[in-house]
This record gives sequence, structure tokens and C-alpha cells, in this order.
Amino acid sequence: MKTKTVLPAVAMTAVSMVLTLAVVLMWLGTAVPWPVALVVGLGIDGGWLATLAYERRLAAQGDHSAVVTGVGWFFGLIAAGVLVVHALTAETSAGAWLAVAWLPVAAKALWLVHGLWERTALTPTALNAIRGIQQEARDEAAVARARLRADAGAEETRLTAVTGAGARVARVQARTARTLAQAWSTLETARQGEDTGRALTSVTSRVTPGVTPSWELPVWGPTEPVAALTLEGGPALTDVALDALVEEIRHSETPALSYREMATRFRAAGHSASEVRLRAAWKRVVGMSA
Repeated sequence: MKTKTVLPAVAMTAVSMVLTLAVVLMWLGTAVPWPVALVVGLGIDGGWLATLAYERRLAAQGDHSAVVTGVGWFFGLIAAGVLVVHALTAETSAGAWLAVAWLPVAAKALWLVHGLWERTALTPTALNAIRGIQQEARDEAAVARARLRADAGAEETRLTAVTGAGARVARVQARTARTLAQAWSTLETARQGEDTGRALTSVTSRVTPGVTPSWELPVWGPTEPVAALTLEGGPALTDVALDALVEEIRHSETPALSYREMATRFRAAGHSASEVRLRAAWKRVVGMSA
């Protein structure tokens, strides 16, 4: 990699030195003896080479001298000036000489670029380490992006499933609520209807002639627990005693209690009787009252 910057600088320097020496010999050869012109040309090139070598030595040691750099640029500008003046005073091929007059300055610029490259150059080991670090960072970034995309997809799937399940539950609850509301409405309408009691009585009168019970449809709502019965070893109530207790409990309040309320108070008082006997006593009491 070093040769990519040093070889152009060396080639440009060699061409510039040759052109400078040739121009000095042609320019001053007519005015002074050629050995003197040769010495002048070699002096310019020698000063340039000396300062360049000193700059390279300082660069190899990691040092820098502004004075040496200034002297080197001074000799480079002298060489370029010689070429420019020769091009301007030449009777033939003035444009061609002027086109190559920038070569000394270009050679100095190439050596400057080479010096900058040397100060920032890294060893192959360091370059491999940097490439490894960069590749590791790219791999981690790619894995992180893939993980984020996978998490986002899983979350989207979960939300879709939860939303669908919630919608199904909401639809079922809505249908259940509508059905329950219709049932409540139907029961309330039947319960409050004027012909409900007469219809039930007409059906019952064919089964139990002479008995006209007071029918009540069930009411949905909170219920009261019935106290547990404590059975004693005494004899069961006779029909007459049972009828008397039912009559007493039924007329304990005004208006008379319903069968449900009477049965609740009958059992809460500690009395014992089967549901069949209690209903039969209720029918007899209500029939006698009617």
C-alpha cells in the first residue's frame, strides 16, 4: 500500500529535476559556460533533494520541522519559476514548456500526501482488528433487527388472537343478555296479566273441585335461605293441628300471607311437615276461607 503513494511522488520528482536541469542548461548555456549552468541546475536539484531527504528522515522518526518544509517548498518554487520563465521567453514550444512548469509543485504536493498517509497508516493487524469489530457490530445490529421484527410479529399475532376472542365473548354475552331480557319480559307480562289467575284456576278446578287456590308465578330475584329443621322424636302433627298452624300463620299479618311466606315462617318456627302435607293443608285452609 505504501508504494501506491511513494512511487508517483518519486517519479514526479525525477521528472521535475530532469526538466529543471535541462531548462537551466538551455537557458543559461548561451550566457555562461555550460559547466556553470550545470552547477546552477544541480544546485537547485541538490537543494531540493537535500531538504526532501531531511523531511523523510524526520517523518520516519515521527517528527516534523516547519523550517525544513519551508526550505523544501522554496526550492520547489524556484524550480517551477525557472520552468515558467523559460516557457514565457522561449521562442518555440512555449505552450509545451508552460504545460510542464507545474511539475515541481505537483511533486512537493505528492510528497505531502505521502507524509499524511504515513502518519495515518495502520498495520495489517490493526486493520484486521478494525474489520472484525465492524463485522461484529453489523452482525449484532442484524440480530437485534431480526429479534425486534420477530417480537413485533409475535405481539401482533397475540393481539389479533386476544381481540378475536374478546369479540366472540362479547357477541355471546350480547346474545345471552337479549335472551335473558326476553325471558324476563315474558315472565313479567304473564305475571302481571289479568287473565293469568283465571286461566290457572280453570285448569286447577278440574283437578281439585271445590278448591280455588291463589296462584302466583315465581319471581326472579334474591331469595332468603330456609332455616334448617331440627327433627325431634315426637309424633308428627295431625291434619287438624297442621291446618290450625297454617291458618294461624297465614292470618298473622294483613293482608294474608302467600303460600311461600307461610311455608317459610312455618319451618322457621321449628315445625316439621312434608311439602305434600303442607300444600294439602294450605289448600284445605284456603278452601274453607273461600
